[in-house]
Amino acid sequence: MTALTNLLDLDPAQLVAYCGELGEKPFRAKQLQRWIHQFGAGDFETMTDLAKSLREKLATRAHITSPAIISDHTSTDGTRKWLLDVGQGNAVETVFIPEENRGTLCISTQAGCAVNCRFCSTGKQGFNRNLTVGEIIGQLWMAEFELRRTKGIAPGPKGERQITNVVMMGMGEPLLNFEPTVTALRLMLDDNAYGLSRRRVTLSTSGVVPMIDKLSKECPVALAVSLHASNDTLRDGLIPLNKKYPLRELLDACRRYLDYAPRDFITFEYCMLDGVNDSDQHARELVALVKDVPCKFNLIPFNPFPESGLKRSHNPRIKAFAQVLMDAGLVTTIRKTRGDDIDAACGQLAGEVQDRTRVQERMQKMAEYKKKFGENFGKIVEITQ
Repeated sequence: MTALTNLLDLDPAQLVAYCGELGEKPFRAKQLQRWIHQFGAGDFETMTDLAKSLREKLATRAHITSPAIISDHTSTDGTRKWLLDVGQGNAVETVFIPEENRGTLCISTQAGCAVNCRFCSTGKQGFNRNLTVGEIIGQLWMAEFELRRTKGIAPGPKGERQITNVVMMGMGEPLLNFEPTVTALRLMLDDNAYGLSRRRVTLSTSGVVPMIDKLSKECPVALAVSLHASNDTLRDGLIPLNKKYPLRELLDACRRYLDYAPRDFITFEYCMLDGVNDSDQHARELVALVKDVPCKFNLIPFNPFPESGLKRSHNPRIKAFAQVLMDAGLVTTIRKTRGDDIDAACGQLAGEVQDRTRVQERMQKMAEYKKKFGENFGKIVEITQ
């Protein structure tokens, strides 16, 4: 038995090649692509302008399958979160954030995450595997047409598009799953698929420097960098990857990326952690750090979870921190928290990924040590000369 090909796994060039293998001309690939990505078709029989002989070939050799929906929740603020089955007991989460003039979909690229940032609940669940192209683009395919069905909007290019922006900010580090992520990006940008502008597709990375350079050459989209610290000592404790690619190397990569980027700035994401990275001194260090990198800051109120041992900065502190940045001429926004009631907010995507790091057991030990050695045991301490 020959394994069936999932057509969601193929980018435009690969679909042309696949049709060639079937003895079909290239224009058939464009037709197929439109049926799949513009009409949401999952059944070859509905593709009425394809020759019957081609539909019969496809029925025995291919399929169109996105990850199955395990659960579908809508928040009181309209945010919608799907939990999707990616096999072997693993699940990923996809979140849609509606706003007045746009709809943003937050897409996952891995089941779990290996980066293990201290403030992110996804990383605490451990890493299982990279997602395939079909599992990545399948989230956009599923969400666009689920949203249309909910609202009674017809599929096809004449129907009102529900998803206008995509952010690769869900579970996982996109640049550690590079090829499938870039293939999915190409589909998002293709006019015969979703036709999104490069400016409306954002990839968020914790700072995998070589892959930032590779992305700039292969498929430059808007870039967001999870910064979260103003110096290497602090960032080493929050984002272990910083020990491999410290801030100087990361900022150099950001400068290089701007030569190719669709926007003339880098977005720096900064999770506001009470008493850890939120002082005026940290803000002043940030100003000095990015002085020659065109950028904007997105300050993210931390979404607490028990295993982290961290707290959200108080609102007055966040505003004071933002004021230091703005007074220095840096464009700064404070992200609204969305979907808190369904655990769909930034840093909360954990799904039902198995706990491979025995977090609960380790945190219980930490509580015992604090009782024995004092509340400051295990806290990040900054040493200044």
